[in-house]
Amino acid sequence: MFVFTAKRLTAEDAKKSFMKTAEQTLDEILSLAAVHFKVPREKLTPDDDFFRTLGIDSLQALDLLTRLENHFHVELPDYELQGVTDFRTLAARIQSRL
Repeated sequence: MFVFTAKRLTAEDAKKSFMKTAEQTLDEILSLAAVHFKVPREKLTPDDDFFRTLGIDSLQALDLLTRLENHFHVELPDYELQGVTDFRTLAARIQSRL
């Protein structure tokens, strides 16, 4: 005879089960940037300066950031993004908000 005990799933448990890893977040950012700016995904690497690699200006970077905030359902304060120019650091900032 088997006895099953029901464990109540808390909001924290649910969040943990659906949390993305830092690598998954980074990969999604690279893929979204590639699609948005119509560049091959394999051209982008985590440590690339997205301004140089994508050939974008600050307004286009802001557009990308808005899309990423919507995709990941996070809000990134301006002070957290100052000086961020590479995908890896951007992914870390997003990951810290998930």
